[in-house]
Amino acid sequence: MKNWLARLFGGNAHPDEAPCALQSPAAAGDAHAVPAPAAMPEVAPFDLDLACYRWLTAGVAHAGSMPEELVLDELARLARQPEAAADLVPRVPAVVPQLLRSLRDEAMSAGELARQVGQDVTLVAEVIREVNSPYYRATTRVTNIEGALMLLGQNGLRMLLARVAFRPVISAQTGRLARQAAPRLWSQSEKCAQAAALAAPALKANPFEAYLAGLMQNVGLVVALRLVDQLAGSAALPQSERFAGALLEHARTLSARIAASWEFPPPVGAAILHAGRAEAGPLAQALHAGERLAKLRVLAEAGVGEAVALAAALPAPEAGIYGRLRSDEE
Repeated sequence: MKNWLARLFGGNAHPDEAPCALQSPAAAGDAHAVPAPAAMPEVAPFDLDLACYRWLTAGVAHAGSMPEELVLDELARLARQPEAAADLVPRVPAVVPQLLRSLRDEAMSAGELARQVGQDVTLVAEVIREVNSPYYRATTRVTNIEGALMLLGQNGLRMLLARVAFRPVISAQTGRLARQAAPRLWSQSEKCAQAAALAAPALKANPFEAYLAGLMQNVGLVVALRLVDQLAGSAALPQSERFAGALLEHARTLSARIAASWEFPPPVGAAILHAGRAEAGPLAQALHAGERLAKLRVLAEAGVGEAVALAAALPAPEAGIYGRLRSDEE
């Protein structure tokens, strides 16, 4: 896994974090770990980030042109004021940071976890709805949090809670660009979280923190699109490589700083900030792997030929993760 990640996605592995046995919902109940891969085959260069940006922002009729520097300057300002940036998206339910703080408490009972979740009746209703979906294949209808715990286990419930809490943050948007991009952003975020959690054990990273980072990594991009809607109205979003790269970099910084303002575990924000960089640690490497596989998946499903070809060239372990990325259909 480490060799493949270094060759395809960049970064160096750091083996000094203790492994964690947490699993993503897609991996719950699967006792087979992802094995180390063979050497990654050579493939033609393909800019997944730029292609995904253009996929996210395509398909809306535009008029006029957008002031690029104004948008980038405002994003830089928001990055220095994460509280103001966080106001542009719905906040995760207050119970989520509380649950995250108890993440490493091995002595926490199922009853205490259920009590904490029960503090937010809206979250409870969403969890019950979600756990009864075909995706989880419950043999009998689940009617309470205790039943959800029995089906998923504590770790599975934590991941489901995070997914349910993040859906409105990313998908409940107003404004032309943000509303258009929201369904695609949510699809990519879900897949990123799953892939990062699946890649984490081989990198000795925490799978649950990788899952959280995968859900969180697009929040800054939502903020960026909301800002664009406010500043530019019906103007066209620039498609140049320069603008896309700058906007995505600002969005990454925003995601990391909003994570800190929401009291997420510090490694989550650090992983978002350093994913894809030479100094990346294990969690950042897992997130970067999840981002690349998720983007590859959504672009291939959209019929982008280069993504289809690259996906077909993945070696077996990565193809296994790629194949387990959940569909939007449940």
